[in-house]
Amino acid sequence: MCNAHRDASDHVPQGCLCYYQKLMQTGIIGLPQTGKTSLFRILTRARVEARSTPNQPHVGIARVPDERLVKLVEIFHPKKNTYATIEYVDVGGLQKDREKNAASLVPLRESDALAHVVRLFENPAVPHEAGPIDAMRDIESVEIELMLHDLEQTTKRIERVEKDLKKRKDPLLEAELQLLQRCRQSLETEKPLRELDLKPAEQKMLTGFLFLSRKPMLYVLNLGDEEAPEAARAVEKHHLEKLAEKPHTAVVPFCGKIEAELSELSDAEAAEMMNAYGLKESGRDRLIQATYRLLGLISFLTCGEPECRAWTIERGMTAPQAAGAIHSDIEKNFIKAEVVNWEDLLRAGGFAAARERGQVRLEGKEYVVKDGDVILFRHSG
Repeated sequence: MCNAHRDASDHVPQGCLCYYQKLMQTGIIGLPQTGKTSLFRILTRARVEARSTPNQPHVGIARVPDERLVKLVEIFHPKKNTYATIEYVDVGGLQKDREKNAASLVPLRESDALAHVVRLFENPAVPHEAGPIDAMRDIESVEIELMLHDLEQTTKRIERVEKDLKKRKDPLLEAELQLLQRCRQSLETEKPLRELDLKPAEQKMLTGFLFLSRKPMLYVLNLGDEEAPEAARAVEKHHLEKLAEKPHTAVVPFCGKIEAELSELSDAEAAEMMNAYGLKESGRDRLIQATYRLLGLISFLTCGEPECRAWTIERGMTAPQAAGAIHSDIEKNFIKAEVVNWEDLLRAGGFAAARERGQVRLEGKEYVVKDGDVILFRHSG
């Protein structure tokens, strides 16, 4: 931590802004007229301008809903409260022209996950380009485009590695070749790479390729208004159970037209409208939270008078690694972490009372952070 932002207790100073935390990014894909850009606008609350070029992506940030932060703010009354965030990228709808699709898919290579908007609503004024509504047909169509993109990349790399191996023997290149041949076989049989069972070392080997069909997939079922009250049954109703069972995959029903209207209303008006449709929570919140889970993310919290904040980390990270989300120096000079469950802290009404109750634990370097932990880090330097 920079000396200007250290405090006497060696706890994390809530006002310190000298950190960098990578935003996790989700790419929004789908066929034309499915509601992709509407979804992007609902998630990010961004004003979307017309694309100056067909392949120009829209980029925006959505905050992750967190009722825990809302309740803790009521105790600490901070000057600032900061939510965890996810970045969304919206590209143009995939076309029948494979060359144009290849250009559209390039901005998605850096994404950590994909959200495929699947049209399940009828609208005679905006007909589906393929005719009748058919979710599995559309899903398979888009998936094939992703796999063809990966297959081309895989084939080129295999050819290069084979040439290099003719010049010299290299165990690492031989291992890479075997893995790429497995990938090619999977793609040629129309099996996306996210369904391949890979060892940690193999996963690491493929990281640099940025394969699209290997990214976790969130299927967003864009329903008609009439299905809103029974959105929870959408997967069963449209016979998509097998889709929900696939590895590294999630399915979220979403009524785009209703959510677009909700995004324009005040909180009170939105609550009244949701009640009229029999909705317990907004589809926007469910979708953002589903994205967060699919990416394997959790949040820990830091609370104090200057700021209450939710920090994004990967599930399974240790206390020092979590400290690194705030600042690399705190991770490097980590000593201990004072940890309390957010509900215990809420019931106690503050850190002092939680300590008196014995609910604040002192954890070391091996502690694996849990979702909803409120942490104060002790560090040297």
